[in-house]
Amino acid sequence: MRRVGKSCFLKLLQESLTEQGIPEKSIISINLDTIEAEPLLNFKSLYRHIKKLSPRAGKTYVMIDEVQECEQWERTVESLFDDPRYDIYITGSNAQMLSSELATKLSGRYVEFPIYSLGFSEYLAFMGHAEEDAYNQFPRFLKTGGFPALHHFDHDEEVIYQYIESLYNTILLKDIIKRHNLRNVALLENITRYTFDNIGNIFSSKRIADYVKSQRMSVGVETVQNYLSYIVDTYALHKVKRYDIKGKRLLEIHEKYYLGDVGLRHALLGYREGDIAGMLENIVYLELRRRGYTVHIGKQGTLEVDFIAERANEKRYIQVAYLLSEKATLARELKPLKAINDNYPKFLLTTDTLFGQDIEGISRLNIVDFLLE
Repeated sequence: MRRVGKSCFLKLLQESLTEQGIPEKSIISINLDTIEAEPLLNFKSLYRHIKKLSPRAGKTYVMIDEVQECEQWERTVESLFDDPRYDIYITGSNAQMLSSELATKLSGRYVEFPIYSLGFSEYLAFMGHAEEDAYNQFPRFLKTGGFPALHHFDHDEEVIYQYIESLYNTILLKDIIKRHNLRNVALLENITRYTFDNIGNIFSSKRIADYVKSQRMSVGVETVQNYLSYIVDTYALHKVKRYDIKGKRLLEIHEKYYLGDVGLRHALLGYREGDIAGMLENIVYLELRRRGYTVHIGKQGTLEVDFIAERANEKRYIQVAYLLSEKATLARELKPLKAINDNYPKFLLTTDTLFGQDIEGISRLNIVDFLLE
């Protein structure tokens, strides 16, 4: 997603190469999301520019930021890739960047590094807080999210939300409306607002279409699906499919959506204490993705497990809840985990600070402790 630190990642990489003795003339760095780069937004112009700057001998490191701004950029990358002198690093803010044509041409020849907004432990480091203060700082993280630039704003929520709202508008304008040549901006905004307002809830494209129609706008289910896919492509929204644990298959309907950063929702809709359960789920989901897990929603008969997290031969079942002060609430949250018959670890994450013993092999953790693991 935009503003999560991709450009900084490239700068750190460039500094690392320089420290290793690589001459500066052997490192070509281009940011295509600037006015200065407008002449390079064509693959031929970009290719000629890089070749012109390349030393005649030795390895050349090419770093292209926001590469999707260049029309047919993959042709430039493919042409450079065929020359063993070039070591190429590209960033982009669109999920289709490494799909379709490039994936076919460079299949098996590139490594992808997904970059997310700051996790809670990173947030504490950026803000200058010790982990001992984590419990006090978590409510603030829950309200503002983890965009790296937030450390400039001295905890001023009004300024933070203005910054995030401007980022949201940039994503809508540059990454969706301009890229897909959309004319019905009001429809896109309505679909985005509905989705952001239902984070962690199961809903269908038809339900969104019905909502939009209630706003006196005509829309079909297929159009809703297209617009949702455009938002997902920007990484501002993540689509999470449901997995039938007993039947061992992915389900094609009733998926859930989570935000690329919870701050996006609060900047658009305002912070609402009553929606904290969905926000906690969102934060746990992003943390699992940062740790390299593939994540699905679990379906066990009529019961639902918030997350099935898998990587390599490892699997975890995770249930997320706000507070479990009532025995009935605790029983309800444990029931889906107890119904699973395999021996993979099961966790119940809450904001409670006092726990008894684990329950039938289910570990209970405070969400803050989980985020700091």
